Amino acid sequence: MITKEQVMSAQNEWGQGVVKIGSLKDDRSSCESFTSDFLDKLYAYQNGSVLFKPTKCEIEQFRPSKSEALSYFIAGDNRACQEDKGFAINPWTKVRFENSGFILEENRAIAMGNYFFTDLDGNEAKVEYTFGYKLVDGSLRIDLHHSSFPYSH
Repeated sequence: MITKEQVMSAQNEWGQGVVKIGSLKDDRSSCESFTSDFLDKLYAYQNGSVLFKPTKCEIEQFRPSKSEALSYFIAGDNRACQEDKGFAINPWTKVRFENSGFILEENRAIAMGNYFFTDLDGNEAKVEYTFGYKLVDGSLRIDLHHSSFPYSH
């Protein structure tokens, strides 16, 4: 059975990775290499379908491939989706998860809640998320990532 602690550990690793990507933005080669490894380690692109709906996407809302996820996180001249600005190279100084709930199973887990991204000025952006994880060779890999800004009227 997957535990809450395993999910929270995976979330912490994801948040630290997003911060690290931003810290590498001025060294494009290292940034691309780290982000590619980040996606290989934390997402299940090598193991089947990934349902990824990033926060700041309007035209190409869904990112089923690793190259499209890479484009979302770091953009660049060869980005797969032209609307991408590089979410992770903002940069962010901290990512914090507040889980609303978990569904824990033998080989799958789902977590939902808010996560908060702190910018260089200390401002925090609140974003809603749902992450689905599957157990692959003893590690949790994201195969469902839905992220959106809270409703505002």
